[in-house]
Amino acid sequence: MLYSSAPVHHMKTSNILITHPSEGYELLDSGEGEKLERFGTVILSRPDPQALWKKLLPASEWKKAHGQFGRNGAVMAGNEERGSWTLHRDVPVKWEIIFGGLKLWIKPTAFKHTGLFPEQVMNWNWMRGKIEARLKENNPPPRKLGTPFKKGESRTMISVKNLDTEIPLFKGGADQREVGDYGGDGDIEVLNLFGYTGGASLACAQAGAKVVHIDSSKAAVNWARENAEISGLKDKPIRWIIEDARLFVEREIKRGRKYDAILMDPPAFGHGPTSELWKIENNFLELIENCMQLLSDKPLFFLINGYSAGYSAIAYENNLLELKQKYGGSIEIGELAVEEKENKRLLPSGIFARWSTE
Repeated sequence: MLYSSAPVHHMKTSNILITHPSEGYELLDSGEGEKLERFGTVILSRPDPQALWKKLLPASEWKKAHGQFGRNGAVMAGNEERGSWTLHRDVPVKWEIIFGGLKLWIKPTAFKHTGLFPEQVMNWNWMRGKIEARLKENNPPPRKLGTPFKKGESRTMISVKNLDTEIPLFKGGADQREVGDYGGDGDIEVLNLFGYTGGASLACAQAGAKVVHIDSSKAAVNWARENAEISGLKDKPIRWIIEDARLFVEREIKRGRKYDAILMDPPAFGHGPTSELWKIENNFLELIENCMQLLSDKPLFFLINGYSAGYSAIAYENNLLELKQKYGGSIEIGELAVEEKENKRLLPSGIFARWSTE
């Protein structure tokens, strides 16, 4: 990567993005290393090391949970705690919720996850807004006859059959547009690395982008496809790929592919589909450098999330400064948190750093 020798002026905002209770999901209570959550109509209790405070709800409320993740006998697999769930008989293997404008399958896994990281809804909304704004810019509505041109707007004059006058038409880019044609090459290409069960991919596709979703887990990719189907998005232009993120990016560079937006949520430790080893301290910098080569001439955003790696959002921000220097725009960093339903306390749930041009 090439860096300017000029001083860096940090144009960023550091804040906390808060996920509030909703119909599909809410955090009921947390504390003493655990959290109590409602997914649709099902209440689950599971560990969370960030909950370093006292619970506020009485034990009787926690006992109402339909399922608990057991710590007894739990083992560590990489940086993840692998254990087992104790579920009531009436709890299905998986169930559907509505959350963040999507329909999603919830399914308790051996790694205490459920298929949903609710704190990410704030990033979903941010990406939707960026994509929709760019698409509106790329694909302006058809010009009405007689509409005055704005200062500096390019135009051409053509003769229209059966009319004695000439009509000015908008001419965008290199293409000559016909009367009433407001299409054009205004697509937005998004690359989602470590895409898991697809919430971010679906949010981007829902906003109108073309998405490439990468995850090394076949089960996770299948889960994401199922989420797309129940959300009514199965026909959207999403490529579902089971691949090691690093290898895929390297191949895309050789193919000359470009993306307008890239997002990633790299784990601290993991394996690719054919046992490729990922360690964030060893592999993150090379991945970021390669991703920079995949950005288009007019990139829209670059988003990095962190869940369990233990780094500061500033560490991620420093990798985005190159984009600020090259393209302008702004960088925003901070924490992701989920708000408790009654007590309004915040449960820290990760960090983020995101750059955008708009």
